[in-house]
Amino acid sequence: MSDIVRSLLIKVEEGSSQRIDKFLNDKLPELSRSRIQQLIAEGFVKLEGKMVKPSTKVKAGMTIEVFIPPDEPLELTPEEVPFEVLYEDDDLAIIYKPAGIVVHPAPGHQRGTLVHGLLKKLKNLSGVGGKLRPGIVHRLDKDTSGLMIVAKNDFAHQVLVSAFQKREIKKEYYAILYGQISPKTGTIEKPIGRHPVQRKKMAIVPDGKPAVTEYEVLEYYKKASFVLARPLTGRTHQLRVHFSSKGHPILGDPLYGGLKPDIPRAPRLMLHASKLTLLHPRSHELLEFKKDPPKDFLEYLKALET
Repeated sequence: MSDIVRSLLIKVEEGSSQRIDKFLNDKLPELSRSRIQQLIAEGFVKLEGKMVKPSTKVKAGMTIEVFIPPDEPLELTPEEVPFEVLYEDDDLAIIYKPAGIVVHPAPGHQRGTLVHGLLKKLKNLSGVGGKLRPGIVHRLDKDTSGLMIVAKNDFAHQVLVSAFQKREIKKEYYAILYGQISPKTGTIEKPIGRHPVQRKKMAIVPDGKPAVTEYEVLEYYKKASFVLARPLTGRTHQLRVHFSSKGHPILGDPLYGGLKPDIPRAPRLMLHASKLTLLHPRSHELLEFKKDPPKDFLEYLKALET
């Protein structure tokens, strides 16, 4: 282990009995829980001299040894990718992602992602959130436009991820739905999980994770509804699945039924992340950011008026 930069010995105090990844997450706030789990998986954490799993329970009197290796260099080449930085400090950035940009590398998308652009435009992202997702706290689908939070260090990443899990970060979206959804204001509370057959899709399933969406109609069109949606949970494809389950899919959505022949064809998924409200991870200052829908979204609304 000649490349180890430091090692830590941590004594488990009286009264502690919990998973080792959670225990270390509390003891080492500079490391995100995902980073700790990665260290465990790679054999850099030992309990009483033995290898462990993230779920291994610690007990009072035990000794944990943590080896922290240097950050691995990212295997990503910074690229010019179109996005806008609305706010930036040493801990985080608020950015606007245009539609058509994939957030992080994945099979079929090895170049030109938002992550490539972040590495080009922002500093101090290496390793935060993992090798292929530096700085990424949450994501937007490729064809969704709007606001995103980017963490610039492990401390901010940990605090922001926790805030999302505790529903402390508020998000609002504009969406254009097929048909006239009723009632005009409502709450959709249906559990979401992986589709039992079509594995690329999510679905309403009895054993899914709890998912709650509030919405209000801003304007009705002949065959569409312009709505403001507030997801109170953060499930994958939540708004797309919830509105589709009501018989009013988001227009332009090929996966959940948003391509309709009796209405002007949408140029893309008509979903825009318009507002973020959060507490700064370090100063706890209340931050609020808004971004109006882009040109293609507004032009499609005009097309619905005719």
